Amino acid sequence: MKQFICDSDGNSSDLAGFMEIGAVEPMVIDHGTEVSLAGTGLEVIDIDQDPTFLKRDLHQRDADTQMIGIQRLARAFVENPNNILQELVETAVDLCGAESAGISVQMKDKDGAIVYHWVATAGKYAHFLNAMLPSFPSACGLCIERGKPQIFRVSKLFFDLMGIEADVVTDGLLLPWHVGETHGTIWIMAHGKEEAFDSSDCRVLQSLADFAAIGVRQQRQQQALIDQASAAAAAAMANDLAHRINNPLQSLTNIAYLATEGDGVVDMRAMARDMSADLERLSSLVKKLLELPMHRRV
Repeated sequence: MKQFICDSDGNSSDLAGFMEIGAVEPMVIDHGTEVSLAGTGLEVIDIDQDPTFLKRDLHQRDADTQMIGIQRLARAFVENPNNILQELVETAVDLCGAESAGISVQMKDKDGAIVYHWVATAGKYAHFLNAMLPSFPSACGLCIERGKPQIFRVSKLFFDLMGIEADVVTDGLLLPWHVGETHGTIWIMAHGKEEAFDSSDCRVLQSLADFAAIGVRQQRQQQALIDQASAAAAAAMANDLAHRINNPLQSLTNIAYLATEGDGVVDMRAMARDMSADLERLSSLVKKLLELPMHRRV
């Protein structure tokens, strides 16, 4: 059984973090036969197939609170776009009364295996930021495959299989989102109440899922611009170094010519000193050239 892996030291949530892990590419969904979750401690149900959920009416929504949440997200898009996914999950906790919330992205690891990277987390599960979950058993995978909102619950058995300790999930909502071929989910959890969320929470989460897709797209575009700027700067520096390298190379060529074609009166000791100085300059310039960052594909 592949283990649940968590790097709690990661300072960067959001897209920039998961783009670096294992230099992996987003996967394309392969719609196949759905596998059974029996014996995994995981329960994932289509909302429209659970009549009891549709009858829930737990919350009276405060319009002012919702407006504050939207304004908070709008400011984040303008003032701190790199942190927008974290703002989304914190807003989900506030607006839905959740005990935990998060955003996952479906990816392939360096070995080509499907994983789910938790790029933003809040609440009791905040310390699982940058966790990497396997493709099975996975509520995120089923949600993306089904393409609909899901109710999910997670018992202790699931965490025992993963080899970790975590609060059980007594009620949870999970919604899919996608940008191009990049797929992910946004989720909220309760760790004690068996009926913590209702259809109004689902509507709020749908809006946040749309924000997540927009946020990921924006971050990808921003990263592409940064990479292009870095590549342009590196190319300019490389061009400058190439011109500077030409000088000691020309000098070494002249010295070599004098050594082979000279009339015997050339001061070999002085020539050796000149050659040593040019070689040192050349070595320093080549070292700088090798230290330039390689252009990354975006």
